[in-house]
Amino acid sequence: MKVYFDNAATTPIDEVVFEEMKPYMLEHFGNPSSIHSHGRQVRAAIERSRKKVADLLNTSPSEIFFTSGGTEADNTAIRCAIEAYGIQKIITTPLEHHAVLHTVQALEKQGKEVHYLAVDEKGQIDINEIEAELKKEPNTLVTLMHANNEIGTLNDIYAIAELCHEYGAIFHSDTVQSMAHYRHDLQELKANFIVGSAHKFHGPKGIGFLYVNHEKRIAPFIHGGAQERNMRGGTENVYGIIGLAKALEMAYSEMDEHRKQIESVKSYMIGRLKDQINGIEFNGTSEDVENSLYTVLSASLPPSDDNDMLLFNLDINGISASGGSACSSGSNIGSHVLTAIGSDPQRGAVRFSFSRFNTKQEVDYVVDKLNEILTVSV
Repeated sequence: MKVYFDNAATTPIDEVVFEEMKPYMLEHFGNPSSIHSHGRQVRAAIERSRKKVADLLNTSPSEIFFTSGGTEADNTAIRCAIEAYGIQKIITTPLEHHAVLHTVQALEKQGKEVHYLAVDEKGQIDINEIEAELKKEPNTLVTLMHANNEIGTLNDIYAIAELCHEYGAIFHSDTVQSMAHYRHDLQELKANFIVGSAHKFHGPKGIGFLYVNHEKRIAPFIHGGAQERNMRGGTENVYGIIGLAKALEMAYSEMDEHRKQIESVKSYMIGRLKDQINGIEFNGTSEDVENSLYTVLSASLPPSDDNDMLLFNLDINGISASGGSACSSGSNIGSHVLTAIGSDPQRGAVRFSFSRFNTKQEVDYVVDKLNEILTVSV
């Protein structure tokens, strides 16, 4: 049996999405910057997709810019906002995805002040600490993810955005993991920048988008042409854009049903793991199905010398998952997220992440195989 429980890394493309893309791979091949009919036809398709994304997020098409993915979108928002507004201070956490964390660390080396918010053992922050820092320096960029990709902890980005708005700070949120799994209403959410990446919600790889609120103008991150209304040089990934918009549309149309199904699978797995594996623990808030990123379950296994081989042994049994452990020393490269929340480095951690294509039968297979692996290693 083959089981794919690594949907936080990437999801399989939906066949309906692929069929939507195919004509723009084979038939509609014009360059959207060309003024002839071949180009105009493709340009129109891009703008229809842009409007579709904007409508779903309740914003204007003029505020949606297509990128190569979430990493480029995060880099664009952070670096270009800092340059445009002369920002010297950044507020973030040590739990951010490397697309944000490495960007912030690079800026820190260049002289920017960075305040890393404290996180508790669940990966949660105290919003009062943000306010205290904004009182010191309101001309600040606050960059906080909506949903943690490793441990499932959610930030209240609506409350954080309101606070930043009150103090005149710029708020960027990496929403890659929550996009298409939660509804983002950009008339209600006072964020300046949010991002999406299609391959996290059954769309194609290599395509994402950046939302830029019209009140905060930034210069291009990539120069070279007038594409994306002079905001991103380079010929557009046409069929990627078509696929992204279709995948987002499908996700929004059946979000409640998909969430119910995924939560059922996740809850079932939590129960099976507790029943079968003594001493298992769950990281972050991922055990709290209703109040965490419902697609992610992070489990820490009992300490064992064989935990380093755990993912390999799962793979041998046809199970795809991801994981790691906390860093035990400065030279040990482990999970920066698990290290920040104080996870025991002797415990092997596995992140199981789900999609609407997963089943309880797959859970039974995975838990049984995991139990066999751990029994042999004792």
